[in-house]
Amino acid sequence: MTTNFVQRLSMGTAAGIKGREPTPDLVLASASEVRARLLEAAGVAVTVEPATIDEESVKRAAKAAGDRPGDVAQALADAKASARSRARPDAYVIGADQLLVCDGRWFDKPGDAAEARQQLRALRGRRHELHSAVGIARAGGIVWRHSAVARLTMRDFSDAFLDDYLDRVGDAVLRSVGCYELEGVGAQLFSSVEGDYFAILGVPLLPVLGFLRERGLLAT
Repeated sequence: MTTNFVQRLSMGTAAGIKGREPTPDLVLASASEVRARLLEAAGVAVTVEPATIDEESVKRAAKAAGDRPGDVAQALADAKASARSRARPDAYVIGADQLLVCDGRWFDKPGDAAEARQQLRALRGRRHELHSAVGIARAGGIVWRHSAVARLTMRDFSDAFLDDYLDRVGDAVLRSVGCYELEGVGAQLFSSVEGDYFAILGVPLLPVLGFLRERGLLAT
């Protein structure tokens, strides 16, 4: 996510959304533009402060321990929320993460276009699971968490379609695990989708909104 986007979002939340006062005690510990936009579009004013954790170490340890993918996604989301919460103890801090699994293989965000092409070839014609988790922390401790799993089947698209898709989306293909954004042209990759649409995009939004209402951060 670019600094300009963070600045634009911060300016937007400082001014409020459609006249609503900002919520200074709500922090998003994620560098995902999609997550920030989902919350913003739902009328939730957040301060974007990405947390830095060693995700690869967490995943390696989890694999060695035989942890389930959903538990790993939750651990990563909790770690992000807790890490940022220690610096912002009075705020509610939202951490989120996703883990994609296909035929027992765990997928990470691609590092470049060549890796994105390899991932999409590995996923096409197959069904995969996308585990999405969110953790909310305050004063360094997790006060709420939620996880969801979606099952998506990629159609057996042609190499010509794949080439065109990668040309059309450009560097955006590197922003998400699985190399797709369901809200855009990435929808053309699929033959079926089962699960929470918002969770697939990056955060199980409705449960998060429910928690925020319970804590008085949103109107009931």
